[in-house]
Amino acid sequence: MTAPPRQRRQSAGVLLYRFAVEPADSSRVPEVLLGHMGGPLWRRRDVGAWSIPKGGYSDDEDPFAAALREFEEEVGKPVPAEHFVDLGEVQQAGGKYVRAWAAEGDLDPATAISNTFQVEWPPGSGRLQAFPEFDRVAWFSPADAMTRIVTAQTAFVQRLLEALRVT
Repeated sequence: MTAPPRQRRQSAGVLLYRFAVEPADSSRVPEVLLGHMGGPLWRRRDVGAWSIPKGGYSDDEDPFAAALREFEEEVGKPVPAEHFVDLGEVQQAGGKYVRAWAAEGDLDPATAISNTFQVEWPPGSGRLQAFPEFDRVAWFSPADAMTRIVTAQTAFVQRLLEALRVT
C-alpha cells in the first residue's frame, strides 16, 4: 500500500510598502512593513525573526485570497491597498513555499493586533499558553529589512525594489 502524497506546505502573504521622505534631500525612499514572530522561541531574536504577514493555504484555495486573509489575521486590519504586484514564490529553509504580493499603502504599527496561537509552554509542562503570531510590526528601510527578515524572504524585498526600479 502506498502512502498518500504529502501536501506541499505553502503560505501566501503581502509585503506592504510606503514611501517616506528623506529629510536630508526630500527624496522619497521605500519602507516595508514586517512583523516580528511571536512566541517564546523568537522573543530575544531579531535577525531572521521578522516576516511578511503570511499564512498557510490549501491546494484548493486561491493564494491571493489567502494572502489578503492572512494579512488581516496577522496585522488586525485589511490590506490598505487596491493594486498589487505579484512577487512570485520562494522556498524557505524548512521547505515551505511562500508566495507574495506587494502593495503600496500605509498602516500605523501601533494599531496592529495579531491573532494568537497556542503552544505548550514551558515544554513538558502540560500547560498551553497563547502567543500572538506577531508580537509587533514595524516599518523598515529595505537595507534594514534585509538584515532582519527570514533569509528566503529577502528575495521579496529585492523583487519589490526591482519593480519600483530602486537600487
